[in-house]
Amino acid sequence: MTRHEHKQVLIAGGGIGGLAAALACAQRDIPVQLLERTAQFAEVGAGIQIGPNVTRILQALGLGAALAQVAAFPKKLQARDAQTGQVLGTLPLGDRAQALYGAPYATLHRADLHGLLHRAAQGRGVDILMGQTLVDWRETQDVLEARTEGGQALKASALIGADGVWSAVRQQLLDDEPPRFTGHLAYRALVSQAELPAHLRSDQVTVWMGPRLHVVHYPVRSGQWLNVVAIVHGAQPDQAQDWDHAGHTQALMKAMGAVGPDLHERLASVPAWRQWAVHDRAPLSSASQMAQGRVALLGDASHPMRPYLAQGAGMAIEDAQVLAQCLSAADASVSAQLQAYAAQRWSRNARVQARAIRNGRIFHAQGALALGRNLSMRLLGPQLMDVPWLYGQGF
Repeated sequence: MTRHEHKQVLIAGGGIGGLAAALACAQRDIPVQLLERTAQFAEVGAGIQIGPNVTRILQALGLGAALAQVAAFPKKLQARDAQTGQVLGTLPLGDRAQALYGAPYATLHRADLHGLLHRAAQGRGVDILMGQTLVDWRETQDVLEARTEGGQALKASALIGADGVWSAVRQQLLDDEPPRFTGHLAYRALVSQAELPAHLRSDQVTVWMGPRLHVVHYPVRSGQWLNVVAIVHGAQPDQAQDWDHAGHTQALMKAMGAVGPDLHERLASVPAWRQWAVHDRAPLSSASQMAQGRVALLGDASHPMRPYLAQGAGMAIEDAQVLAQCLSAADASVSAQLQAYAAQRWSRNARVQARAIRNGRIFHAQGALALGRNLSMRLLGPQLMDVPWLYGQGF
């Protein structure tokens, strides 16, 4: 009998955060049952950047070798002016990230990372129930009782809401306002590098910054594909929760306005776009927003953030690691373990949320602010672009 055999963790949501939490718990011999509302996992989503703070955790979860098979490891991050094409600053990644932070900076397709986590969780014996949506729960003195949409009754020691931006677990736990529309629309695309002219292929992360817009592109799938994301300002689509629908090149080009020939050629090389509306929440202000009683929130269910620090999935994976560490602590009630998790995580998540909002303002700056940004980046480059407090090992 393992020391956690009396414990049963129920996780709602089989995305990157939910699977990472399931794997991290299973690695510590904590029994896990995971509910995923879709009937089967589909290859959806776009590219994802993971800094050393995240790759370090994935390595600790035993995924280092598998990650190396599907990811790309860019040697640098370059910032450019969207209108002039001028290089504003360059941050070396590659060997520098490994040397400074003990782990590499990686870029990969979200579905590839999801697949790694899914297979590893299954290999660890996680009970994954597909086509199951949690609808409500109640806490008793000794256990949490949950019910699915299909009427299935489940019992657990703890419930983890990892069910995304529109979290139903959060709604029942906190009963707060829905996520807010940021006023930003993101268009994403994946392009085969082999089908691009040689001068448009890339092995680095490039960020183009302009008035009320920015574009980022980087290699995925071992460098064979290029992920391109363009973010512009616009009105909220009719269906706010439909995060991914057909986006049109004409609409994107109109929203981008005048950009330089280098970026225009890059955008014109994309055959088709998908669009989603960017939603977030105000930065967390207390631990109680992440855990109460036997229920805790993780990832986007707790702290959805704007994509301007490339840490949405990263913070979910950090959450997963700390959650499992806290749940494996000896001589503490489950409720106390979840409060310890929330106490460790809320302020760091809040800091990342706030920095992502700030970065968005800088990326999309106009006029004097944009001139100041460009001058500062030319003078200070790597010092401004690096984030040691985020990537370091002491969070």
